[in-house]
Amino acid sequence: MEMFTGVLTIFVLAVFVGIEVITKVPPTLHTPLMSGSNAISGITLIGAILSAGSQQTTLTTILGFLAVLFATVNVVGGFLVTHRMLGMFKRKD
Repeated sequence: MEMFTGVLTIFVLAVFVGIEVITKVPPTLHTPLMSGSNAISGITLIGAILSAGSQQTTLTTILGFLAVLFATVNVVGGFLVTHRMLGMFKRKD
């Protein structure tokens, strides 16, 4: 129970720190940060593919498949948002 309390405390603190950091980022830095987050999601996607492909148990295969699905949605959505944000900086004819 003590370990769970410690891990939960770290998780809650990480959530609050993450929210504070994200809300303090100026809009001009969102596109570079989104690109960095896409790179991290790409690494997550590779790990998820390896996990799903190992087929050690049915549970790991299912969780790996779900991880592949969610990481793919995250990467594609990130690239779409980045593309849209970069379009905002183009000159209008």
